Amino acid sequence: MTSDLVPSVSARSAVLSLLLGVQPPSLSAREIVGAMGLFGIAESTTRVALTRMTSNGDLTRIDGVYTLSERLIRRQHDSRPPDRVDWDGTWEMAVITTVGRSAANRTALRATLRSLRVGELREGVWMRPANLRRPWPDDALRVSTRFDATPTGDPAELVRRLWDVDTWAARGFAYLDAIAEAGDEPTRFVTMVAAVNHLNTDPLLPPELRPKRWPGEAITAVYDEYRAWLTEQRDEAFAPETH
Repeated sequence: MTSDLVPSVSARSAVLSLLLGVQPPSLSAREIVGAMGLFGIAESTTRVALTRMTSNGDLTRIDGVYTLSERLIRRQHDSRPPDRVDWDGTWEMAVITTVGRSAANRTALRATLRSLRVGELREGVWMRPANLRRPWPDDALRVSTRFDATPTGDPAELVRRLWDVDTWAARGFAYLDAIAEAGDEPTRFVTMVAAVNHLNTDPLLPPELRPKRWPGEAITAVYDEYRAWLTEQRDEAFAPETH
């Protein structure tokens, strides 16, 4: 399936998604090839991807078993949703104070700030409701001033200036429908990958500041079920034979 909702998935992305879905994140070449075949990716394509991923440091290979590299494991850990706390009406704000940065540095900083689930009010001013507990990386701290504030006006309106919450919710429900309607495993897999990528952009707003119908928790639950299914399929397919 290739569409605006579900773009095509490369072999590399498919392998990474597979390993991120099982615990521990290690599989033999035979297991990966078998799973990729289930998802509609040819063995030759998978083996080329494994070779390149090992050369690039995405994977380690020991005795025919491929494992996510420490770098990607750390990235996975860093990308986990932060802890949420009850919102007391305070907003978290950050103002970029360093000028003269290169375009590449500006792009990297924007990606970092978005991963922290803050929204851009205007150029150089980022904020969100202070309902998340997570550390800020050093590269963001070096170029910004952070503080807490209580803006005047309607907080729900401010949220809508920071994020297009209605569009995000509608797209999330579209993913849930697409997953439920998937008629084959390759379609379900690529739809699940796209849905998880969408989930990673959830602003994680306090319940009182988001639309009444919000798909974030439902997508998380569906993905957790899918990860359990992947592990079960792996265990059943490659369990030692008994006589």
